[in-house]
Formats: sequence, structure tokens, C-alpha cells
Amino acid sequence: MKKTLLVSLIAGIAVLPQTKTLLADGPEKMHQPKYSLFYDNHTMPACPDVGETFDAEAFTDRIKRCGVDYLTFHARCNLGMAYYNTKIGIRHPSLKYDMFGKLADACKKKGIALTAYLNGGISSAEGILHRDWTTLYFEGNEYREPRLTPYVRTMCYNTPYRDHLIAMIEEIAHNYPVSGFFIDCLAAYPCICPVCVKEMKRKGINWNNKEEVVKFAEFSYMRLSRDISKAIRAINPNYLIYFNGPGFEEQSEIGTHLECECLPAGSWGYEYLPVLSHYMRTLGNKTILNMNARFYNWGDFGSLRPEAAIKSELLYGLANGMRPDVGGHFHPRGDLETAVFDRLEKIYKELQTMDPWFDNAKNITEVAIVYPLKINHIRGDRQLKSAVRMLSELKQQFDVVTLFSDWSKYKVLVIPDDITFDDEVARRVKAHVAAGKAVIATGASGLDNKKTQFVLEKEWGVKYTGVNGFDPAYFTTGKNFNRGLPDMPLSLYASGIDVEPLAGTSVEAKLIKSYYNRHWDGEYAFYYNPPDKVTDKPALTINGKVAHFSHRIFTGYSDMASVELRTLFSNVINNFFPDPLFKSENLPSFARVFVTEQPGRRMVHILSYVPEMRGPKTQIIEEAVELHDVKIALRNDGKSPKEVYLAPGKTALPFKIINGYIHVTIPVSNGYSMVVFE
Repeated sequence: MKKTLLVSLIAGIAVLPQTKTLLADGPEKMHQPKYSLFYDNHTMPACPDVGETFDAEAFTDRIKRCGVDYLTFHARCNLGMAYYNTKIGIRHPSLKYDMFGKLADACKKKGIALTAYLNGGISSAEGILHRDWTTLYFEGNEYREPRLTPYVRTMCYNTPYRDHLIAMIEEIAHNYPVSGFFIDCLAAYPCICPVCVKEMKRKGINWNNKEEVVKFAEFSYMRLSRDISKAIRAINPNYLIYFNGPGFEEQSEIGTHLECECLPAGSWGYEYLPVLSHYMRTLGNKTILNMNARFYNWGDFGSLRPEAAIKSELLYGLANGMRPDVGGHFHPRGDLETAVFDRLEKIYKELQTMDPWFDNAKNITEVAIVYPLKINHIRGDRQLKSAVRMLSELKQQFDVVTLFSDWSKYKVLVIPDDITFDDEVARRVKAHVAAGKAVIATGASGLDNKKTQFVLEKEWGVKYTGVNGFDPAYFTTGKNFNRGLPDMPLSLYASGIDVEPLAGTSVEAKLIKSYYNRHWDGEYAFYYNPPDKVTDKPALTINGKVAHFSHRIFTGYSDMASVELRTLFSNVINNFFPDPLFKSENLPSFARVFVTEQPGRRMVHILSYVPEMRGPKTQIIEEAVELHDVKIALRNDGKSPKEVYLAPGKTALPFKIINGYIHVTIPVSNGYSMVVFE
């Protein structure tokens, strides 16, 4: 059986029907996606009936009924199977016709822009035929362990595979009316194959050092991405192109748009999209696709998530300038999944009624979380997720910024827990403080890269004296910042540093030492550690408009969700920034609020959905949470509205202007409300 399959794969490369030329010049103009679908079609070579029930006309008719204008579909999957008449790659052995070609024709006829998906980092069948094209991992293995993963065999970007991949892309571009290319799984697989080692030696890279090998792998996938982009643009500069794997900033010059893949029920969770949405919108005026999915996780063919879950995630993205893009699994036989289309059509048609207020709307933000690290940190850092959650619960309008974007517009910089300063970060923060604007830093943030001293010691108003030794650490707050806090010692739930206040710096909260630290003394587990006495060690200092928390409060909030830590932080930011863009008297903490703007109007988006953890791994939203008599206030910034209403029905809402704020009450908000201030 295995021998027969291998022979058929080899035959698939050598003998194929002629490919017709449909649109060698590519699209006349670059498409701007609004409502998208993304179909996975990773098909095992053993599948006996690929494409047998596929009706391209019926499939695209349903897509068109959903109002979809942009479709991503596999031209070649991560099994190495092509679904078009390729003279270069391996057409699936059971596919009897040009399936991708039929789809491309139908999409062109119905005005649906089609992007061709090719997996750049995985191509199992081609790797079997060309073992010299595959990755040799740092430990000397060709296979990933455990082996039941699509990533069991990955491809080396520096072997002849790179030219093979580019040739397939060019083949598709010359022969099919596609609007773009999606290149997937370009990860930094640490490869020490002879080709990579030879180049690393030539470049003076220590190929015995895994960290350096990973950096070389990053260089390799970026070089491949640039070469792919160059080849595509040489055919037609109007192709859309996105590389899944490289950082958004790294591909800013070679890609045309950005895509945020987030399956909250999978390993991403519901903390991921908030971080990425607040970050990605700072990367320039590019279209951003918000890709969730109808299923719980990739590889899951048998699920259709609740309407409230899919819709809430798409609404979150739309309120942050991201366009909907729902992922799905294509049945390899081509079966039309009517239930999926019924659900997507209902959701998309509802969202499309609000397009006049979503189109080209920009978020208004006044606070920035400073996080000048790479995308692999941004995607997973729990301190950053916690800072985003806390500011979201407080209804602040904020961005997540790296060095890629300008910081000058923000009134407050929040620097969470462990952001050490290099020269450029220090220069920007110093300019911010000199302009009379506020900074809130926590834990070790502000120290130099070696963590020996504060880079801006004068501005911080404190001197670093070492790592704090309290375990656990408690705090007590003075009268200036104790609003809403119980009069008792409160836990910090995280480690911290010791600081000494300089002249002119006020100590607004102090550390309380426990009777003894957590430890095992050979007889007893010192597990019960009550607070003892208030010390002179600062827990919170204020120097002008710079606040510093001695401990990593966002780590503490991530671990224990301490409302007291959020209350203290809220007191500090409200002291520096007493007139934020948005206020509310009675919105619950789980509600999320975003303020966007178009010429002549502002919109307030209110979302009330609560993810629930069911079992040890899966978060789910099953229904919306209905809110009643929601009282909100939007700063008018000298612009009095002519009318205030709920979109899309334009139901008028009475309003009053009091002390520079437009006050409105929303009678009922069921999951989502958009209040428009014309």
C-alpha cells in the first residue's frame, strides 16, 4: 500500500493535464477585504474521493449569499497535496480534475476575490520524496516528538525547496485569476542540515548554539518571504499577500495587509484577541482581518460554535478596526455544509447592517501600554495580557505600542512589570515626561537591561536598591489613593523590588512584611504567613506625574484577579487623568467599551459577553448578557452632537451635556450596542 501511494505521488509530479492560462496579469487593482472566509483543506494522501461531490457553483452561491467578498482557499496544503493542475508539485492522487481552477472560475464570475493558500513551512509528501528538503532539528532529529502533529516534518527554507515553493506560486499566478497569496507556517524551525550549517559557518554563526540557530532560522524565513513577495510583485503589484508566522512589523514592507488568527476556544483563549487588536492597529493604515472559526480548534471537523461566540468575537474586532474572517474546514469530498453557511449568513447579514458606522472608523485612544518586544512575546506574555485586561475592565481607551509606532499622542504611558529600558525607550519616555504627561511603571520597569539602576532615576524619583525579599508581600495605602480599598493589609501576589525615594518624591503606599517568608525549615511548612508590621519600604511612589509600583501588580492580577490591585491602579490613573474620553456609572467590569470616530461623528461600542471556562481547557461564550439602563458619558471635546442614536436602527436617545460630557442612558443592551453621536 505504501509503495503504491509513493509511486502515485511521484507520478503526480511527472504526468499532469495541461494547465490553462486564465489571467496571467493578475488583478487590475488590489482588493480591500470586508467580509472574508478562510477554508482549511489539509487532506491526507490516502483520502480516496477528493472533490467528488464538490459543486463550485453551489459553494460560491452560498458564499455570495453571506455577503462574502474575499475567500482564502488551499492551492497546496500542509500534506503537500495540490488541488490544481500543477506541473511542479503533487496533485492529490484521488483528485480527478482541477478543483482549484473550477473554484477560481466561479469566484471570478461572482465577484469574489480568491487568495491561494500554500503552506510554506510544511509539505509532508514533498518532504518524503525529498528528505534533503526537510528540517534537521537542533537535537539531530528529522521528526517532531510526539509525532501525531502536522509539524512532524517541516521544511528547510534554504534547500531547493525554496525555489520549488516560489515556482508553484508563480505557476498559480500565471494560470489562475487569483487576487493574492497566503503563505502559512513560516516559523523559526532550528535547522542544522548541511545547507544551513554551511551558511552559518560562512556568516560566523555558532551553529552549536541553539539560540543563534533560531535567529538564523528567523533570518531564513524572512529572506524567503522577501523573495516570495518580490516574485509575486514582479508578476503583478496588485496581489494581496500575507505571511503567517513572521512578525507584523517584520513584514510591513513586503505584505499588503495583516491577519490575526485567534480561536478563543483553542489554545489562544479569550485574552489573546484583546492584546492583538490593541497592538495591530498601531502598525499603520493596513486592512486587518480578524480570523476566528466556526469550530473549536483546527483539525476539528465536527463542531459549529454558538452564534453568540462567533458574533461577539467579530464585533470585538469590528469595534477595533478589524474585518471579519471566519475559518472553516472544507470536507475533502466537497460536501456543502449547509448548517455552517446558515449560521454565517445570519451573522454576516446582521453585521453588514452596521457597515456605515464601521467603515474606515478609527479608534480614539489616549493611554498606551508600552511593550517594546517582539511578536512572540506580545502573543503570549501574561503580564501584557493582564495589563490589557485591567485597562479594559476600567474602560480606558488605549493601545499597545512597540517602537514601531509614535507615542507622542498619548496622555499616559503604562509600563508593565518587566520592561527594561534601552536608549530609544528611555529617550521616548523622557520626552513624554518632559511634555508634562504621565507615566505609570510597575515592578522592574524602568531599570537598565542589566537591572542595576533606573535609567531615568531623576524622573522616576526613586533609587533602585535591590530585589525585595518579602514572600508574601502586603501593602497599605495612604489617604490620597485609598478610595474603594478596605482598611486592612492587602496582598500584592507577586515579587517586586526595593526602592529608596529621592527628595521631592511622595510615598503613597508602604510594604508590610509578613512574620516570616514561605519556606520549609525541615520540620514545618511555613505556609501561613500573616502580615506583621508596616515597613518604611515604598509600595507606591509619586514623583510629579510619574508613579512607580514596587511590585509586579499585573503579574499579581494575572495570578489572583485581585480587585484591590485594580482599584489601586485605577486610583492612580484617575489622579493623573481625571477626565478620560469615556465614563460610566453602572457598566459591569466584564463589559468592554471602544470609542471610534468617522468624519462628523463618534461611536461608542459596548459589548457584554462573558467567556466561561468549561472543563480544564475550553473557554466558551454561549449567550449574550443583557444589560438595562446603562448610563454612559462621552467627553464632548467642544463638539456638541446634533443627535444621539442607536445604530443601525437610528433609535433616538435623549442626552444631556454636563461638565463637558454627553450623558446618555441605553434602555437595553443585549450583548452589543453602538451609540452614535452625530
